[in-house]
Amino acid sequence: MKERKNVVTLKGNPVTLLGPEIKAGDKAPDFAVVANDLSGRTLADYAGKVLIIAAVPSLDTPVCDMETRRFNTEAAGLGDDVVILTVSMDLPFAQARWCGAAGVEAVQTLSDHRDASFGQAWGVLIKEVRLLSRAVFVVGRDGKVAHAQYVKEVSEEPDYAAALDAARKLTA
Repeated sequence: MKERKNVVTLKGNPVTLLGPEIKAGDKAPDFAVVANDLSGRTLADYAGKVLIIAAVPSLDTPVCDMETRRFNTEAAGLGDDVVILTVSMDLPFAQARWCGAAGVEAVQTLSDHRDASFGQAWGVLIKEVRLLSRAVFVVGRDGKVAHAQYVKEVSEEPDYAAALDAARKLTA
């Protein structure tokens, strides 16, 4: 497994990301994650849609909470061709509880807890703590990555405008 050191920090401390760096133009890597109803999900389940994929450490942290709520609000203006996924290592039960309490219905939360499949394939698994680093990817209907941002400091928010603009361009 490829290790990438000093790419991001967690509370100011450098951490190691496992997996490749995904860039705009790359073919979106497949993954196997678990939905809130415990069913499996892969990239193929979203074929033909534009995807905004937000990787976050845990929905039970302030920045992840804020980010997922923001994408939930922004979803209304994106149309039916855009699907927003938030992937974390949280258990599906915790994700479902959080979504219910937060009133999040437009973002699908997915758990990578079982195999860290998404984290390793998309290069966001933090080796030292087995959580996902904060990142946002936009994938077109063609299965190619149109936008990739690895947030340099895990405790900071992503560039929402860049991700949303990339998604809008793919639906125009």
